[in-house]
Amino acid sequence: MSELQERIVTIFGGSKCREPDPEYAQALRIGELLVDSGFTICTGGYAGVMEAASRGAHERGGRVIGITMNQFNSEPNRYLTDKVPSEHFYERLQRLITQSVGYIALRGGMGTVTELSLVWNKLQTRVLDPRPLVLLGDCWPPIVKEWQRHLEVSDDDVKMLDFASTPEEAVHIIIEKSQGAVV
Repeated sequence: MSELQERIVTIFGGSKCREPDPEYAQALRIGELLVDSGFTICTGGYAGVMEAASRGAHERGGRVIGITMNQFNSEPNRYLTDKVPSEHFYERLQRLITQSVGYIALRGGMGTVTELSLVWNKLQTRVLDPRPLVLLGDCWPPIVKEWQRHLEVSDDDVKMLDFASTPEEAVHIIIEKSQGAVV
């Protein structure tokens, strides 16, 4: 199957979580569910949420694309089936975003906020055709509410986001809303 025919979902999240953390378990389950639903997954390729999602997909026999960056000193996680190296941060972000029919963001740090913000902005400005951007976890609603309070974030902007409480709910949203996504 060529990449143009593949349905790729990118998963964003923190690199610092470990196996005992809830985000690790959620990301592992997301990887499993997406592969079981016929998707390829894409992550930043390293530790934490990226590793967990990669592991879940890999253990189910799915394709796992890791968009790595030559400037990082750490090794990509062992669950990747494809490593796509990039020279620069923006190139890496573009590769994480442009090939995907949907996105799921779990709790993370400023890297996750950067990724989420870039996807959201590309959806707002119609640089990307409509596709689901799912925020998984109870941390997101209050963060988005504060962005609305302190930044220029409208209710229409927030309507571009989907909020999920469980991996199952997040994947259901991806399946339902990515049907017409054009990459």
